[in-house]
Amino acid sequence: MKRIGRMGLMAVLGFFSLALAAVPRDPSELIKTTAEQVRARVAVERDTLRTDRERLHQLVDDLILPHFDFAQMSQRVLGKHWRGANSTQRERFVDEFRKLLIRTYALALLEYADREVRYFPVRAEPGAQMVTVKTEIDRPGGAAMPISYRLHVTDDAWKVSDITVDGVSLVNTYQASFRSEVRKGGIDGLIDSLAAKNATKPPPQ
Repeated sequence: MKRIGRMGLMAVLGFFSLALAAVPRDPSELIKTTAEQVRARVAVERDTLRTDRERLHQLVDDLILPHFDFAQMSQRVLGKHWRGANSTQRERFVDEFRKLLIRTYALALLEYADREVRYFPVRAEPGAQMVTVKTEIDRPGGAAMPISYRLHVTDDAWKVSDITVDGVSLVNTYQASFRSEVRKGGIDGLIDSLAAKNATKPPPQ
């Protein structure tokens, strides 16, 4: 889980800005444009967000997570366990998985909002329904960190289905971690474990 946390912290540097209201011709350019809008909001509210964790989490929930395809991500993360889960278990898992990502991104939002991000043009055929947006994040004293976002069109909007940080897939990493927990306590044990983590008080920002 620590590895997942580090990946989430890096991924938010480039993705916290994503606000996709309709299918754009160039998702990379849209991400870049909206990034400045979110940076401006964080700059204005930084002091409040540092002390008001609920407001910070709401900011993440409003600006980032609506653009994840949680249904697809949940199915990929759980694999065969998703197919074996009932509707209640699926709903509970998606809810706790979403809360987990809110907490993960919130930890990084204030700390890394001012880092330099480079966006590369999307190379895809006209009308493509799936694209990869490649970015780089500056790291003080080290090489830039490559981060790629896999997006596909669903319900007339681009949705993120995976994030790859320095060659490591976030979905695959969660899959390995969750598979281990399911082996120990079943799908309900995994969901209860996520719920317990989400209920703990986050460290001070």
